[in-house]
Amino acid sequence: MVFDFNTLYRHLVENEPLRAALILFLAGLGFFLAKKIIVETAHRFSARTSNRLDDLFSQYRVYNLAAYAVSLLILHLGLAFLPTLAPVVDRLVSVGWVMIGALFIDRLLSVGVALYERHPIAREHPIKGYVQIVKIFVYAAAVIIGLATLLHRSPWVFLSGLGAVSAILLIIFRHTLLSFVASFQIVSQDLFRIGDWIEMPKFGADGEVVDIALHTIKVQNWDKTIVVIPTYKFLEESFKNWRGMELSGGRRIKRAILVDQSTVKLLDEELLARLKKVHLLRNYLEEKLKEIETYNREHGIDTEASPLNGRRLTNLGTFRIYIEEYLRHHPKIRKDMTLMVRQLAPTPQGLPLEVYCFVADTRWVPYERVQADIFDHILSTAGEFDLRVYQMPTGNDLKEGLKALAGEFSSSPSKNL
Repeated sequence: MVFDFNTLYRHLVENEPLRAALILFLAGLGFFLAKKIIVETAHRFSARTSNRLDDLFSQYRVYNLAAYAVSLLILHLGLAFLPTLAPVVDRLVSVGWVMIGALFIDRLLSVGVALYERHPIAREHPIKGYVQIVKIFVYAAAVIIGLATLLHRSPWVFLSGLGAVSAILLIIFRHTLLSFVASFQIVSQDLFRIGDWIEMPKFGADGEVVDIALHTIKVQNWDKTIVVIPTYKFLEESFKNWRGMELSGGRRIKRAILVDQSTVKLLDEELLARLKKVHLLRNYLEEKLKEIETYNREHGIDTEASPLNGRRLTNLGTFRIYIEEYLRHHPKIRKDMTLMVRQLAPTPQGLPLEVYCFVADTRWVPYERVQADIFDHILSTAGEFDLRVYQMPTGNDLKEGLKALAGEFSSSPSKNL
């Protein structure tokens, strides 16, 4: 069978739908060739250069719009061969150009945000939420212009009709409006920034803010899980920002040990003589003993008659002073911030002795190491003051107690009679 070009040409001249199909085919072919030649060449060129801007153009697919532009250009040139369908196709092509323009602005804005976020100021003043608002307006304008072009009406007709459906739009875009207000307050009041450590227990958030967008705030927890919180929730729920702690340069220790109250006593001569050898207590004991002796003498108190007469030192009070002096001499404890060791209200489990101070390193791991070292020392030195740290009896405690009781009975047979 011989292919007759004259017959094909006659059919093309006489058959407009066939010409339309051919133009659509050429538009598709132009899209395919532009994507393979223009777009891929641009991507390869961007990968080889050291310029960051063209890398972002490639990342956000700005070059891809060239393929759509070539396709629309072929359709526009083909209007001359479609006298009957030209008005409809022309409107569709115009709508296509509007959409390409909206996509181009969208992707350029994304490139701009990416460039901005590379600067340190972006952590303090993120603009991603505001850019997303601009994108919403760009797409809304594109839809209105596209509908006006497609229906051959003035855009003002659609804009004037927005007032009638404003209540519906408020319901539809309620979360967007709330998120915009929340995003504005977050940035304007500097509630938190990218990189801040925040806690929001209701949503399981306890970690670092990694993204601030219009609709969502992304938090990476310390266990590396990601929590996404609606932005407007920060207007409704409370949260904790640890930035103040990091800026202060001190991270608080607020932890207590439970002292067995039955081991609290007045200092006797033997214990006092032993504690005088501790260099952290030497000056304190000398000054305190002089103060007590002067007081008792001035008030004529006979301390020999009863240990209850006059003022006396206790092992618990001396232990508290020892811990304070230990903390003041610790190289990793802030001396210019609150530092104290205090008693809390007694409990059935014992008397809480609380350490309240600030570590000079706010990083988590070094902070935990310093805190652990301090309490290792406190727990190991309590016995030197004849104090016992309380803990709930364990099965091993009961086992040892029963063994001791059995040994006592076995060593005294007369007790069994």
